[in-house]
Amino acid sequence: MKKMAGLILGLLLAFLLVSCQAYKKVPYLQDTAFVNDTKQSVRQTGVKVMPKDLLTIAVSCSTPELAAPFNLVNSGTDAPQQYLVDNQGNINFPVLGEIHVGGLTKLEIENRIIDKLKVYLKEVPLVTVRIVNYRISVLGEVNKPGSFVVSNEKINLLEALAMAGDLTIYGMRDNVKLIRTKQDNKQEIITMDLNKAETVLSPYYQLQQNDIIYVTPNKTKAKNSDVGTSTGLWFSGVSILVSIANLLITILR
Repeated sequence: MKKMAGLILGLLLAFLLVSCQAYKKVPYLQDTAFVNDTKQSVRQTGVKVMPKDLLTIAVSCSTPELAAPFNLVNSGTDAPQQYLVDNQGNINFPVLGEIHVGGLTKLEIENRIIDKLKVYLKEVPLVTVRIVNYRISVLGEVNKPGSFVVSNEKINLLEALAMAGDLTIYGMRDNVKLIRTKQDNKQEIITMDLNKAETVLSPYYQLQQNDIIYVTPNKTKAKNSDVGTSTGLWFSGVSILVSIANLLITILR
């Protein structure tokens, strides 16, 4: 009887150890002390314009009539003209003609246009560039998968997951895929581990327009099992083992 009680207690201990190991896979950004003690040298750069981006470009100066030729609007509306960046990274801007913008940040584009406008305007104009179709997509094991427009043109990985309602209980925190289209139109797939705090130091933590985030399902979801039932059975099994262990301990005293 004592051997049986010891066996049951051993099984109970094994269950508890497994649960502790499973818990370590749940919290985000563990080991934050490492990040806080690390000299962070990740350089934050502006978003770079890519082919197929849609831009709005507004030119303003003290004399609105002089800036008017550079501010086209869509026919029948007051909405500003949108400029599609072609596969070569160029746009066709009124009066100035073809301008290469691919691979440049918004600030760099603004400065380039200002430099070209010096021929036509006596004063330095204000040029504002916006990316109209800045969006990211979140797929896989999240509560609200979909594509999301980012109005401020700045978003990081955790913010994108928050927009998608966070990961489900089936999502693998240590296997989040980031799919990115580079300037040469080639695809890049990066694996991100949300359990590690050092993820915030990754150059991929800050997202770019048209990034796709895919949260990999765990084995439980892959086997199409019901996690609620499994969890209930697990707790029921532990409760039974505890009850039997207590009973045997009481009998063998």
